[in-house]
Amino acid sequence: MAKRSPASSSSPSLAVWLGLALAVILLDQFTKTLIVGYFQLGDSRTVTSFFNVVRVHNHGAAFSFLADASGWQRWFFIGLASVVSVFIVVMLKKHPGQKLFCFALAMILGGAIGNVIDRAIHGYVVDFIQVHAGGKYFPSFNLADSAITLGAICLILDELRRVRSSR
Repeated sequence: MAKRSPASSSSPSLAVWLGLALAVILLDQFTKTLIVGYFQLGDSRTVTSFFNVVRVHNHGAAFSFLADASGWQRWFFIGLASVVSVFIVVMLKKHPGQKLFCFALAMILGGAIGNVIDRAIHGYVVDFIQVHAGGKYFPSFNLADSAITLGAICLILDELRRVRSSR
């Protein structure tokens, strides 16, 4: 990975990136609270021909990976997300002027912590967004997952931009 330049005096501070992550956490937890308050497990409401709001509990990770494990995965995912969160904060502190890079990390941080809160409180992650077409259903997800995905896409774009500019 290419070396990142130090932050300039006009670059956003660590507080801005942590604030963005906090906004993701709050929005994620607010939406999950609404779902838990208004939906029973398994409830589904059609919004459009390709989108439903549902209430699903995911005991695993992405695409229900390890959902059928005996319970150890809860603590594993909490620990893993905690370690990754510390690493992300260190990276945000080192590179606050790399705007796309830091935006990506803030999205991933907010999403990871949003899902860790669910795992710590409930033992599972509350998912509620269901997309489908032609009788095929994409696994349900939530705003934290969306933030993590957006962050991953932005990390890829940031790296592609950096590689292109180094030529």
